Formats: sequence, structure tokens, C-alpha cells
Amino acid sequence: MGFGDLKSAAGLRVLNDFLADKSYIEGYVPSQADIAVFEAIAAPPPADLFHALRWYNHIKSYEKQKASLPGVKKALGKYGPADVEDTTGVATDSKDDDDIDLFGSDDEEESEEAKKLREERLAQYESKKSKKPAVVAKSSILLDVKPWDDETDMAKLEECVRSIQADGLVWGSSKLVPVGYGIKKLQIQCVVEDDKVGTDMLEERITAFEDYVQSMDVAAFNKI
Repeated sequence: MGFGDLKSAAGLRVLNDFLADKSYIEGYVPSQADIAVFEAIAAPPPADLFHALRWYNHIKSYEKQKASLPGVKKALGKYGPADVEDTTGVATDSKDDDDIDLFGSDDEEESEEAKKLREERLAQYESKKSKKPAVVAKSSILLDVKPWDDETDMAKLEECVRSIQADGLVWGSSKLVPVGYGIKKLQIQCVVEDDKVGTDMLEERITAFEDYVQSMDVAAFNKI
């Protein structure tokens, strides 16, 4: 079980495939499992690994809150697909062994040929990938926006919310839902491109209208 070496292209491809139908490493909310895997990655995944990149950017937005996320952080090899060998720490040991060469290597010429062949195959793979149209990962989000009291101008509140514009953000339908004591909340739909717009950004922008907005919650989050 594991992702292999997440500092390698192969490991990142395994992670990308694993996240093709998942929003998080475990469960349906960010957790310590996501933080453990995130911290094992040396740099953001390349654009063609769009599932991994979408997840990476989303978890990065929780950097200040990572200690408060639920769950207990486990060894990296405890996460990921069951059919992939955990190579955590293996690469370092192997490198140390390779550095100790008491008698010299008879396979240097063969290694150079293997390296050249590998680079040619990688170049062919990247060429094929670049010709495929990139699939844009999107999510449908239902937001609950709560006013301060029953005297809040809800039409103005919705106008403020819809005034938020960003690349990768499209507002949809909305309705007012009673919450009690004459107070109604705004329930509004939006579609976002995952690598451009996150829920943290939406919350920050919406709650900035503090004259009208008391709080914002994510009522539903579904990948498209």
C-alpha cells in the first residue's frame, strides 16, 4: 500500500490516478491524511496531472489550519492504493549503497544506454500527453450565507455575493431558506474550476461584506 516515491514523476502519477474519483486522501473532508501526503511532495504536480494539482492547491489553502484538521497522521505508506509498493525511504538507502563502489562498475556503458532509452520514452510520453486536450476539473458548490438578523436586506446581500467575480467562478440559482425567528439565509449555487477557486477564497470574499453577512457555510460540494 502506498504511492511509491512522491518526489518522482511515477509517484505523482499514482497519486493523480488515485484522486481521479476522490476529493481527499481519506473520507470526504480534509484530514491529517491529506497533510501527510502533501508534506511528502517536493513541489506542485505538473499541469497534466490535473487531479493531483487540484488536490494539492486545495490542501495548500489549509496550511494555517493543518494542525486542527481531523484524524491522526500515519506513516505515508498507510495511504494510497493497495496494489502499489510503499517505497518510502527506500530511494535514500539505495542511493547510499550505490555511492559505495569498492571495485568500480562494469555496467556504466549499459547504464548510459538505459538512461538514454528512458529519456526517449519519457519524451514520447510527454509528447502524446501534450496533444491531448486538458480536462478542467470542476466542482458544484452549494453555499449557505447567513445574515445578522431578520432586518438584513437579503436582496442587497445576494447582490453583494454575486458581485464577486473571478476566473473559474460561475454563479447559479439561489433561494431564501427560513432558519427561524423570521430570519432567512441565502442558499446559492456556484460552479468553480478547482485549481482556480477554493472554498476558503469564497468564504473570505463573502464574509468581507460584514454589514450584511454573519457567516458562510458549504452546504454541499460535488465534483463535476
